[in-house]
Amino acid sequence: MSPSFTLADLARRLGARPEGDGDLVLEGVRPLAEAGPADLSFLHNPKYVAEARRSRAGAILVDDAGLLPGRTVLVTPHPYLALARALALFHPSRRPPGGVHPSAVVDPGAVLGEGTSVGPNAVIGAGCRVGDRTVVGAGCLLGEDVTVGADCLLHPGVVIRERCTVGDRCILHPGVVLGSDGFGFATVDGVHHKVPQVGTVVLEDDVELGANVCVDRGALGETRIGRGTKVDNLVQIAHGVTVGEGCLLVAQVGISGSTVLGDHVVMAGQSGAAGHLRIGSRVVATAKAGVVRDVPEGAMVSGFPARPHREWLRDAAALRRIEALRRKVRELEEVLERAGLLDGGE
Repeated sequence: MSPSFTLADLARRLGARPEGDGDLVLEGVRPLAEAGPADLSFLHNPKYVAEARRSRAGAILVDDAGLLPGRTVLVTPHPYLALARALALFHPSRRPPGGVHPSAVVDPGAVLGEGTSVGPNAVIGAGCRVGDRTVVGAGCLLGEDVTVGADCLLHPGVVIRERCTVGDRCILHPGVVLGSDGFGFATVDGVHHKVPQVGTVVLEDDVELGANVCVDRGALGETRIGRGTKVDNLVQIAHGVTVGEGCLLVAQVGISGSTVLGDHVVMAGQSGAAGHLRIGSRVVATAKAGVVRDVPEGAMVSGFPARPHREWLRDAAALRRIEALRRKVRELEEVLERAGLLDGGE
């Protein structure tokens, strides 16, 4: 049974200011359109003010009570963050108890921390070290000499190959593969000769990788993903890439080998970067942008090849005018032709 909270209690837990009946009991969290009198909802985008005013929600998280006059609200400067915390209260995570499932295979030389949970059919190789309270889900594979920190969550089907390292409090969703071979071949006379990939992968603390993310091992050194970086589903990070701290890599992003991203870089959906580039801190690459040259800190780039966002907007606007310009030129040509002035006529 899900927990319930009074408005006053929830405000205290979220660090919000209540306006309305403090004894109101809230039993869940729902979107504005679906919420009922016993539900908490949220408003963090002004686009949805009208919908919030129509909502039947018992209480709404807002940053300005004036947006919803007469409504019961919880006022907080960051409604979306408060929503995340509220969801954690109403839906507390349930981690399995510590222990190794009978069907799991754990090498005698592996070291498991206190409270570590190993699920059905998981395999943990020789020399592995798994930290306290970490969950290794069903069907996960940890190769030889893998290190995983404390309080991590490895969802079912994660593969971490030999000698890779995962920091503390990391979350790896189903299908993540760390340490697959980088795409390295020496082509001679039309024959592609495999270059052994003998490096490794390092995830720093508090990294989250979405489903089916692939992070290739370095050819010689390491591929590294910095502290607090969050990666969406279906992202490819190639060998020797360095991703800084606090970055956001959205669905289907691809980063080619040996490229370096600074801190707090945002790469939107289906954007990509060629290899051996330096992308500065706080860069934003918009959706489908193709980065083919270095990008300075703080820049926003769009399009292919990626260029400054405002320049791309001007180009896109000009492109939309081309057909009108073609029609106008055709009309002028017809006028000149009738006047006998086309092609140098008198």
